[in-house]
Amino acid sequence: MREPVEAAPVHRLVMRRLENTMTTEAAERLYEAQHGFEWSGRGWAIHNPGGKPEDELPVIFGFNNGGVRGCMSACLIAEDGTGLGGHICTSEAYMPDDLGVLDGTRADRHETFRKHYPDGYRMEFVRYNDVRGHQKLMAAIAIANAKSKDAKQSESA
Repeated sequence: MREPVEAAPVHRLVMRRLENTMTTEAAERLYEAQHGFEWSGRGWAIHNPGGKPEDELPVIFGFNNGGVRGCMSACLIAEDGTGLGGHICTSEAYMPDDLGVLDGTRADRHETFRKHYPDGYRMEFVRYNDVRGHQKLMAAIAIANAKSKDAKQSESA
């Protein structure tokens, strides 16, 4: 089992093994490949109402927070450490569109993102094997953990 990255305010989901609804592993792989092909060529979503240079926009990260094939934790965290959602996915391949990271996906999630960053944002997806080496994502997780620790201390005081 892949160990999740500690990120307190990002959705902590109770992990349970999901039944595999594919008839065979070959059918599962074929469906995943078809899905990937359908979404290939789409870039990361960007909301930029002010026309700022893209590199000046804050980032919302979607990332694979671990689990096992068939039950993986997909998370969303803003650059400022705010958790913006999560999802259980059967495969990392489905996470970018399920989270709304790809352009043209999940308009419902983007309503939440626009409320958090009304002046614009850009999306980025980080694969499980790249999470711990991604400095900006790890900084966002550190901010989230500090906020969570502060909130717990305030509650107990």
